[in-house]
Amino acid sequence: MEQRESFRHELKYSIGYPQYLELKTRLRAVAQPDPHGGAEGRYLIRSIYFDNFTDKALREKADGVPVREKFRIRYYNDDLSFILLEKKVKDRYLCRKYDAEITESQCRQLLEGRAGWMRGHPEALVQELYAKMQYQALRPRVVVSYVREPYLYGPGNVRITFDTRIRSSLFCRAFLERQETDISAMDRPGDIILEVKYDAFLPGVIRSLLQTDAARQQAFSKYAACRRFG
Repeated sequence: MEQRESFRHELKYSIGYPQYLELKTRLRAVAQPDPHGGAEGRYLIRSIYFDNFTDKALREKADGVPVREKFRIRYYNDDLSFILLEKKVKDRYLCRKYDAEITESQCRQLLEGRAGWMRGHPEALVQELYAKMQYQALRPRVVVSYVREPYLYGPGNVRITFDTRIRSSLFCRAFLERQETDISAMDRPGDIILEVKYDAFLPGVIRSLLQTDAARQQAFSKYAACRRFG
């Protein structure tokens, strides 16, 4: 299991398209596009989230449980050659991620309810999810997809992302299929989620950029937004 980062601060804001254009223009003056964004500066993320029949993860989010975790599997730009199982641990405004790579075949078996391969897997995270599928009854619950536009700012190890076209589907078995039918998960389809992650401190230049009526901080969860349909 790889711990990709120590605990980091995480802030989320809901903005409209005009505010996105304003903030992006200001941001480009100080930050660099994340090279993972490629030539267009964006990439598609598709994830499938796990929960149980009592909606443990969903209820903990709604109830404001300060320390909680979620499991998900995700891939990027419809590329099935690189698929990650991730666990996100949230401690108030701090977050930490763990991940382990799995194959397309392993993912398909999991979606079909065949999880025996997980028991002896060399990655501890895969074994942990297998155990929690047994005693917490975790199962794939919802597919979440969105387009991400990321930027980097060196001091403070800051990562700023704009997430658009957030969409949801309950057809979990179609997670790896490119022609899946999904629907918008936002109250207003044009809304954009701005996320800011950083280590020990948020540099003043980034803090000043965010101090605008264009952005309102909120506790937004893509998982919760996409579970509204079931």
